[in-house]
Amino acid sequence: MSNNNNHPLGEAPWLHVIISTGLGSGFCPVAPGTAGALLALLMWIPGYLWLSPQTLFWVLVAVIIVATIVGTWSSGIMEHYWGEDPRSVVIDEMVGVWIPLLAAPCGRYTWLLAIVSFAAFRLLDIFKPLGCRWVDNHVKGGWGIMADDILAGIYALIIVGALNLWLR
Repeated sequence: MSNNNNHPLGEAPWLHVIISTGLGSGFCPVAPGTAGALLALLMWIPGYLWLSPQTLFWVLVAVIIVATIVGTWSSGIMEHYWGEDPRSVVIDEMVGVWIPLLAAPCGRYTWLLAIVSFAAFRLLDIFKPLGCRWVDNHVKGGWGIMADDILAGIYALIIVGALNLWLR
């Protein structure tokens, strides 16, 4: 979580503002990280409704990879304008919530697993257990912004995957 909650948001390149703030969801005045994660969940829903489970999985893998690369680049640039780990940068939360959604297959418990994906990721992102806090404090730049959320997303993926196996 950013410790940069009150840094003034200076002029920045609009492309990076759009990318890094998750299409503006990072400007939510209350809980911008949760707003970004919720937007990511809402973006996943059409894929769930319109794609086969296998196609959804691979599309989501591609989205995670591309968003991680682009998000790392864009977040690093935004630090030059808005300071270290700006609160409004939420592309990391979006990637973080998409990771556990990989384990929410199309099936009987999909909606439960999607909600657990969102909730588990947000709790892990907020409390930063099991190395997430160390990564947040020690890895700098765009990778630093993204890495702790990717790690929290991986831990949430393990939780959702285990729940998915238990529900079968």
